[in-house]
Amino acid sequence: MQANTHPGRIATLILPADAAWNAVSAAASDSPLAERIAAANRGARASAEAVHDAARAVSGAGPTLLLLGGTALSEEGLVLAGRIAARTGCALMSEFYVARLARGAGRVVAPRIPYVVDLAVAALARFERIVLAGATPPVAFFAYPGKPGMLAPPGATLHALAAPHEDPVAALRALADELDASTLAPAHVAAPSTAATVPQGKLTLDGVAAVLAAAIPENAIVVDEAISSGRAFGAATLGAAPHDWLSAMGGSIGFGLPAALGAAMADRARRVLVLEGDGSAMYTPQALWTMARESLDVTVVIFANRSYRILRGELAGVGAGE
Repeated sequence: MQANTHPGRIATLILPADAAWNAVSAAASDSPLAERIAAANRGARASAEAVHDAARAVSGAGPTLLLLGGTALSEEGLVLAGRIAARTGCALMSEFYVARLARGAGRVVAPRIPYVVDLAVAALARFERIVLAGATPPVAFFAYPGKPGMLAPPGATLHALAAPHEDPVAALRALADELDASTLAPAHVAAPSTAATVPQGKLTLDGVAAVLAAAIPENAIVVDEAISSGRAFGAATLGAAPHDWLSAMGGSIGFGLPAALGAAMADRARRVLVLEGDGSAMYTPQALWTMARESLDVTVVIFANRSYRILRGELAGVGAGE
């Protein structure tokens, strides 16, 4: 229950050894576990004051960003955000670390804040106000010498519509109602990809991105742990068939293959595509055996740059050289 509650909580379960073979009775509960988890994840509701403050912020003069996180990046949350943008002209973005993002043609686009500090600072530089819906204030993942930790421009004001432990979808719904935007057609909707042919010739990351845009099956689950090879895939695949995009939520690596395995086990009706760096894949290759044993519909693409490139990048970022 604790491990499945948003935001994530560390849970340790200690059992006597005979729990491995003895019969156990169902835990006493007024409702099934899935219902209890869902109720916990709905979270507290944003206050009326927070909704009013966010409405004033997104309606004000000057560029404003509605920054989304958590379940605000579900299809329902994105539609609401798109309606708010249609009413106010605000921009939409999402946190870089996103557990699950609804993407593809016909869905509202909320580009992820870039991971690289310089690119993130440039992406946020024009905003005078940032409204947080299920997101936290944007900060760099690591501390880099001579670079800011806070990614928002110094003069920008931050407005918390819904904290991560609250229900951002309900908060966006309340904000749309406040702005009389609940029936508007959403803004920032992705158009279908217009690529007519698959690229030919030398293998490049741009070419791979174009192939992905054409090949992602409808309603697929894409698990992204391509790391350094895959940072440009987001923009290139906006017009792909509608799908869910799963990515790591922190700095540890090796989650991609097990996450793809879990997604395929959870919903066997959906195709699963995992984009995996070769360094990341070395942490959990045993997941491949389970995929084969369970006959799971998982396609694994390994980006074999034959180096631990993410480490090289971080060493360069802190000025450590080789």
